Amino acid sequence: MRALSSRNTQSNIVLRNEIDKIRLLFRKDRESYLCFYRILGFYPRNIQLYEQALLHKSTSVRSDKGRPLNNERLEFLGDAILDAIVGDIVYKRFEGKREGFLTNTRSKIVQRETLNKLAVEIGLDKLIKYSTRSSSHNSYMYGNAFEAFIGAIYLDQGYERCKLFMEQRIINRYIDLDKISRKEVNFKSKLIEWSQKNKMEVSFELIEQFLDHDSNPVFQTEVRIEGLPAGTGTGYSKKESQQNAAQMAIKKVKEPTFMSTIEEIKIQHSATETETEMEVELATGSDTELATELENELETELNANPEIKPENVSEENILVDEISTVQDTEAPATNQNKSPCDDPESPNRDLQ
Repeated sequence: MRALSSRNTQSNIVLRNEIDKIRLLFRKDRESYLCFYRILGFYPRNIQLYEQALLHKSTSVRSDKGRPLNNERLEFLGDAILDAIVGDIVYKRFEGKREGFLTNTRSKIVQRETLNKLAVEIGLDKLIKYSTRSSSHNSYMYGNAFEAFIGAIYLDQGYERCKLFMEQRIINRYIDLDKISRKEVNFKSKLIEWSQKNKMEVSFELIEQFLDHDSNPVFQTEVRIEGLPAGTGTGYSKKESQQNAAQMAIKKVKEPTFMSTIEEIKIQHSATETETEMEVELATGSDTELATELENELETELNANPEIKPENVSEENILVDEISTVQDTEAPATNQNKSPCDDPESPNRDLQ
C-alpha cells in the first residue's frame, strides 16, 4: 500500500513538472525558474516565496503595504516543518530506538552548523540578498535561509513534496544517517562556550528525579541563563538530561524576544552591582575620614598634654618598665655580678 502511494506521488510530480515546464515557455523570468529548478528538482509555482526566503532582513525591503519583507517568517515556519520531516525520516529509519536517540539524531541534522553547510552545498549562499553595510547578518545566515527555503517549499508544494526534497535532494546526497547518529554533539559545552563569549551566566539545576514505567531512573534538568529558565531536558542519566536541556536552551537563545529579556536582566544586574560598589566606596571613605579625624584629635591632645600615655604603648611594656624599676631599686649592689653557679642554693647548680 505504501509503495503504491509512493508511485502515485512520483507520477503526480512528473505530471506537474511537465505542466510547469510548458508554462515556463511563456514567462519572461524563466532564468529564475530554471535556477530554482536546478536546486529543487521541480519548477516553483509561486517563485516569490523562494525569492523572499533568500531575502535577509538587513536589506530593509518593504512590501506594497509598507511591511518589512524578509525571510524571518518563512524561517520560523521552515524550522517547524524541518523538525517534523527529519523526525519522520529518523523515526522510520531507526526502528526500536529510544526517544532520546531519535531526538539527538534529529538535532544533529537540523542544528545550525549542519544547515549552514547544506545551504552552501546546494548553492543558496550565492543567492541570498543582504546588505553589506549592515552588521546584523551573522554566521547563521545561510542556515536561516535554508530553513526559510523549506518553509517556501511547504507553502508552494505541500508537506509531501517538501519531504521528498529533503529525502532525495538533501539527505541521500549529503547526509549519512548512520554516521551522524553515532556522532557525539556536546550541547552543554556549546552553550557554555556561547555564554562565556557573550558574558552570560549559565547554570544547570536538577529539578526532578523519578522512575519510568519500567522502574528506570529518569532525571530532569533545567538550564537558566542570567537566572531566567531557558530550557528543560529529561534523560536516563544526569548527563543526558543536561544535554537535552542545553539543546533546548541553544534553540531558545535564537529567539529575539528571549534575548531582549536577557539583556534587560543583565542591565538590571549591572545597575545593582554598580550601586553596591558605590555604597561600599562611600562606607569605606567615611570610615577613613573618621579614623583620620580621630587621629588628628589624639595628636592635638598629646601635644597639649605630654603626660598622657600614647594609645600605641602597650600595657605589657609599661608593666615591664615598672618591674625593672622596682628590681633596680631593691636588688643588692654586691650581688649584681654573681652567676647562678656561684650561688650554693641555685636550682641550676645540679645541671653542671
